[in-house]
Amino acid sequence: MEHPTRPACGTTARFGSRSPDAERDSARHAQRLPDAARTRAHGAGPRRESRLGWRRYAQRVESHPWRYLAAGLAATLALSVPLFSIQLGHIGDGADPVSFTDRRAFDLMSSAFGPGSNGPLTVVVDQSGVPAGERPALAARTRRALDRLPGTAAVTPVRPTRDGSVLTATVVPATVPQDAATTHLTDRLKDGVLPGAVAGTGAHGYVTGPTAVQVDFLDMVADRLPVIIAVVVGLAFLIVLAVFRGVLLALKAAVLNLVSIAASYGVLVAVFQWGWGSPALGVHDTVPIESFVPMAMFAIVFGLSMDYEVFLLSRVHEAWLRTGNARGSVAHALETTARVITCAAIVMTSVFAAFIVSPMVVVKMLGLGLAVSVLIDATLIRLVLVPATMTLLGGWNWWLPGWLDRRLPRISADMR
Repeated sequence: MEHPTRPACGTTARFGSRSPDAERDSARHAQRLPDAARTRAHGAGPRRESRLGWRRYAQRVESHPWRYLAAGLAATLALSVPLFSIQLGHIGDGADPVSFTDRRAFDLMSSAFGPGSNGPLTVVVDQSGVPAGERPALAARTRRALDRLPGTAAVTPVRPTRDGSVLTATVVPATVPQDAATTHLTDRLKDGVLPGAVAGTGAHGYVTGPTAVQVDFLDMVADRLPVIIAVVVGLAFLIVLAVFRGVLLALKAAVLNLVSIAASYGVLVAVFQWGWGSPALGVHDTVPIESFVPMAMFAIVFGLSMDYEVFLLSRVHEAWLRTGNARGSVAHALETTARVITCAAIVMTSVFAAFIVSPMVVVKMLGLGLAVSVLIDATLIRLVLVPATMTLLGGWNWWLPGWLDRRLPRISADMR
């Protein structure tokens, strides 16, 4: 392993230093300015105070990186804990405001026929390949299998179609469509009950209906989401590696992006599944996490977080190439970019938070998730964990094996 060295093009100039000629020109120009203009030229006022505030903060992070790293990790890990109990599902009409007609119809159906009547499951058995003499026995087997199924409120008789090629029945769950028990019942029907009932007969069993379609979509999302996250994070790792030429730097960017999205998912679970603070948002019942929300959040927030990451790393890289001072480069970049990142995050958080006032629970969930994601990424990640981690790594941020350096394409982040 090669030890990272100071870049060949680096100098020992301090940040912000200027030549004597430039200083004299600036002084002569300031003398010709009115007092108000001279004040602006020297950066006084709120902007200078803000810059000084971020400078002091950057110096504190540089002086106590372990303290900030521990605090940032503790906060993000605490926010991530609810993620381990996440329940993906579909938010049904029962979660809508009582003023909505679909909610009133849902409540009437539940009170008259039971909660599962809003999401019945249609069982279909294709027996076209079964001899006519064996079809009555198959219908009886299917009926017995459905009758013994726990978690059901009612099962209609198994009836053949007019041509006798298909058997149909309706299974009414004992729970509402968005309940986890209804999802488990649907999976048991598809994966265990029906295959067992038609085994050895040449027939095939299926489950359909709105609830079954939602469960299939949920299963597809649950299977694909880890793959999507792995592919996107892996590509981001390669891009950061090619642009900034640092293995540990790219690995840090990938890991902290995963930490950021995990904390955001945890907040959603705590609010909507656990009910922490949900009445304040106008949600009076606990609901599962809508199946497409985590994927949409990841796609949007990952792009925004990488914008912040590249912006911050570009300033660090420029200072590192100019000075060769690893720790000072991080502090300088944090000082110069923190104000811009914070302002951009405030704008995006405000835009996403505006969706929380929607009466639709799914819209509230997506708006809160995106707003919290941007807030966590711009504060705990970009302003705490990234500078603390890079300060501790020092010159190792820019370590790159020679053989890998020769094989990687050279991509510049300089937009000038």
